[in-house]
Amino acid sequence: SAILAVSDMKRSFYIFLLLVLLAADQTFAQGKADLKRQIEQILSARKATVGVAIVGGDGKDEVVVNGKRRYPMQSVFKFHIGLAIMSEIDKGNLKLDQQVEIKKEQMLPGMWSPLREENPEGGSFPISKLVEYSVSQSDNAACDALLRLLGGPLAVENYFKTHSVKNIAIRINEETMQSNWDMMFQNWTTPQAANEVLKKFYENKKKQLSQKSHDFIWRTMRETSTGPKRLKGQLPEGIVVAHKTGYSGAHKTTGIHAAVNDIGVVFLPNGKYFYISVFVTDSKEDFDTNEKIIADIARAAWDHFAARSK
Repeated sequence: SAILAVSDMKRSFYIFLLLVLLAADQTFAQGKADLKRQIEQILSARKATVGVAIVGGDGKDEVVVNGKRRYPMQSVFKFHIGLAIMSEIDKGNLKLDQQVEIKKEQMLPGMWSPLREENPEGGSFPISKLVEYSVSQSDNAACDALLRLLGGPLAVENYFKTHSVKNIAIRINEETMQSNWDMMFQNWTTPQAANEVLKKFYENKKKQLSQKSHDFIWRTMRETSTGPKRLKGQLPEGIVVAHKTGYSGAHKTTGIHAAVNDIGVVFLPNGKYFYISVFVTDSKEDFDTNEKIIADIARAAWDHFAARSK
């Protein structure tokens, strides 16, 4: 009878454990469903097409809305260019302190370039500075100088395809993209593919980058100064976000915004983090509203993962 009693206790324990696990799974699934509903509610009143991919650092807690649609990257691709440059540095083909000459006519007059504002006649700059300006400040002249070093946009696309990132196309540089509205659509990605790049290169499990290169590019992403009202816009003060923005401007005739984007890694106070990529396209909303869409979604994701981490 003692043996039977022990057996009954074990059975009861396993049943209890199973019930706890089932309850946890239901809570987990309910939380994901609630977050997706929140995002859909945010988008319901907006005259825009928005793609969202959000996933926890463990890769399990994923919410996707329009995640497989192609969206114009605009300056988001400068992050991808930075990664390709760091890979070439690791291979010994380039050096971080290597000087690169940019002529006056290559400074892209009329386009966004803090580097040109500081050096209107052109000059010679270390690759480290070009990456920092391109990624952190979204500098167009620095971006196209890096693309020349890599052999052109297609070299960047091919680099990611060697890392099994399929839903991405990088075909043109900033000079071409900014000179013709329709050309921007040649550089595209899906929100899920954007998150895939963030995850692969942040976690660096397959040693895509050396530790030095990994630390450099992610420090540069943390220092991004553009788009403070997008992913970071409604997060608690002091929260670290390593991110890259993209923006098309509004079409001269229709006023439609083809791209207001932000992708990045958001870090929770307990050391955990989540990946988030939001792409706004074909938007009839004004610029501030487009940014608010991204901020609202990021805040909903923050609340979701902050609750999970308690």
